[in-house]
Amino acid sequence: MNLLFMSGVDNADSWRDALCNELPEVDFRIWPDDAEPREEIDYVLAWRPQPGELRKFPNLKAILSLGAGIDGIFCDPDLPEDVPVVRLVDRCLTEGMSEYVIYWTLHYHRHFGAYTAMVADGEWDNLPQHDTNLRRVGILGLGELGGDAARKLATLGFDVAGWSRSEKDIPWIIGFSGAEGLTPFLNRSEILVNLLPLTPETEGIINKDTLAALPEGAVVINPARGGHVVDEDLLAALESGHVAAATLDVFHEEPLPKDHPYWKHPNVAVTPHIASLTVPHSAAEFIAENIRLIEAGKPPLNVVDREKGY
Repeated sequence: MNLLFMSGVDNADSWRDALCNELPEVDFRIWPDDAEPREEIDYVLAWRPQPGELRKFPNLKAILSLGAGIDGIFCDPDLPEDVPVVRLVDRCLTEGMSEYVIYWTLHYHRHFGAYTAMVADGEWDNLPQHDTNLRRVGILGLGELGGDAARKLATLGFDVAGWSRSEKDIPWIIGFSGAEGLTPFLNRSEILVNLLPLTPETEGIINKDTLAALPEGAVVINPARGGHVVDEDLLAALESGHVAAATLDVFHEEPLPKDHPYWKHPNVAVTPHIASLTVPHSAAEFIAENIRLIEAGKPPLNVVDREKGY
């Protein structure tokens, strides 16, 4: 079988080693040099392929995403409709995202940003410590990533709620769902974490109305997609003080332009889309499992529902 790797060539060797270890029979090819003849390609492993390229492979059995998000694939207007697109669900990817969310939740919960500034000024003082059981954290999105982060925060003692499109029942997590559940969910979220997939329905969901529904002094953590945030609205909420701070890992334009106000805003922490990075040796296990299923005539796991967009 022939698999075409359509991503940066800088890490192609790591992916080749990982996948060939799982599937010794695979012919690992690298875009664009090894893409011909295109009718021989069975699988494409991609993150943000060039629009129009995927439809040029007539015998594709599946398009396998290199990440948890699939918006970089579905932005292609010529994406072949009869080829399944498979999300990456991977232990390391999930654990990495939960680590990021836990780190920044603790950062705000324990005032570590304020302490860092105090120490830099040679100031020795302490700030009131909040009861973890009374700290209300809200997770937007209770899928693979959001559900794991919510459960782990709850085991640390936080009062965790989650909001999802449809109702979900997760032990220790207060559930909200649907349009009618969004505002009451936001009303209680002192620390708001966005882990939604980016779809037409969720684009711009962090806006002036949803930010206004948060408690005074809330903080926002967004490691999902830049398209979820209306930048002007978040900046306005930060300037007014209604939102105390924000940590942003993803942006409308990446890399974030040097002149963007987020860089120098005193209450914004910027990270360069590193909340959770794909680890080839771990992801290869899931990818290989799906290829084996397809080769055996069975449906792969975690196929994207094109109507829902995730």
